Amino acid sequence: MSRTIYCEYLKKEAEGLDFQMYPGELGEKIYQHISKQAWAEWQKKQTMLINEKRLNMMDPEARKFLEEQMKAFLFEGEDIEIEGYTPPQQ
Repeated sequence: MSRTIYCEYLKKEAEGLDFQMYPGELGEKIYQHISKQAWAEWQKKQTMLINEKRLNMMDPEARKFLEEQMKAFLFEGEDIEIEGYTPPQQ
């Protein structure tokens, strides 16, 4: 059974995540306030960021950087700029 939450990213009711995807307090906030759709959008951005910046996920600094980007993207409405990436024209 899916759960409906108010998604802070989409600014509307949407299907919530099935379980907490991220540890700790931030993970709980994401679980309560971020939809499956918004999380999928972030996953795409995250993959592009990791590839573009050649982030080593074993490096605590890289993980901290990604977490800051994730918070800005999901909760502060900031689009993540990917250098050398041009979004497809609508």
